[in-house]
Amino acid sequence: MTDTILTINPGSATIKLGVFALDRGSARVLGRATLDEATSKLRVQAGETRAEYALSSEAPTPVLIEQALACLAGHLPMRGLKAIGQRVVHGGDHFAGPALINDDVLAEIEALTSLAPLHQPKSVALIHALRQLCPNVAQIACFDTAFHRTQPDLVRRFALPRVLFDAGVKRFGFHGLSYQFIAAELERRRPDLARSRIVAAHLGAGASICALEGGVSRDTTMGFSTLDGVPMATRCGATDPGVLIHLMRARNMSADALEHMLYHESGLLGLSGISGDARVLAESDAASADEALEIFAFRVAREAAALASTIGGVDALVFTGGIGEHQPEMRARICARLAWLGITCDADANNAGAFDIASPGARVAVLIIPANEEQAMAEQCATILGAAGQWH
Repeated sequence: MTDTILTINPGSATIKLGVFALDRGSARVLGRATLDEATSKLRVQAGETRAEYALSSEAPTPVLIEQALACLAGHLPMRGLKAIGQRVVHGGDHFAGPALINDDVLAEIEALTSLAPLHQPKSVALIHALRQLCPNVAQIACFDTAFHRTQPDLVRRFALPRVLFDAGVKRFGFHGLSYQFIAAELERRRPDLARSRIVAAHLGAGASICALEGGVSRDTTMGFSTLDGVPMATRCGATDPGVLIHLMRARNMSADALEHMLYHESGLLGLSGISGDARVLAESDAASADEALEIFAFRVAREAAALASTIGGVDALVFTGGIGEHQPEMRARICARLAWLGITCDADANNAGAFDIASPGARVAVLIIPANEEQAMAEQCATILGAAGQWH
């Protein structure tokens, strides 16, 4: 019987699942699935096999997860399940790495809900659901913030009274599992670059950029919350806090109203007035759609250049995430704005979505690495199980 790990990666509208075989302490992917909560459809890929299932429409998430696991069991070896890795967006200052979930750890995760109101409640609900469905299987929390704990206080501090930093008001950073995978993938595919100065751009519905040096995080655009940094699908990115004070006073906006606007009505959606989906905007003839995409490219390039200053230069720019992986026009826009840093892309390689899209002879490598947070999670789980003596 194959010992396996299940990974659960909740997004804003989908839940990604992965099944991995434990192979001498490493994790080898066996299959993946995506649960679309809006349509209640589950898409499964196991080797060459692809299948789609229509789950119970309008069912709560715990019911959908139970049905999804039953479907997965028809394609993948689930009887030897050793652990379930749960992506948890916020680990605060308490967690610097993955943690075996017990009652105390779960309480710590729940206590951080106010710092990640969009993401943390969903993770907590999934943890509770899997406790009911798989009571004898270990659950391991894999935190998006943990990878950034290598950043110095020089980067993490806001210019606010020091007492607030001690109370937890600081820059945490997110998308850490994605950046951890990029660091590991560079070790595998470009060891000559793995320990050098990397600016990695995770560009999707949620977007951030990270500066890595020696394979560890030195700076990133997201800070105390997932609102900071570059504009996203519906999130604002960095915004003058004076605007928020003005809206509270001039328009009598409540904290709840501001939160809704900043998380759900801003970003590409707010800029374009059309959609938060960069693919829809790329196909639109509206001037506001093109302006929104140009602002996105401008802000990404500006933040990438700022992060390069943190690490004293850049040897490689890495694109990942839905936009970063699948929209060559956006990659071209960003690279054009960074040409002064020696970042240029070859049009043919870029349009083909090649691994290395840098222009021939360019000083800075430009790479596309598909996001694989599930692999990073599975490897963290394998490490925890090994430490606990649960694989041989």
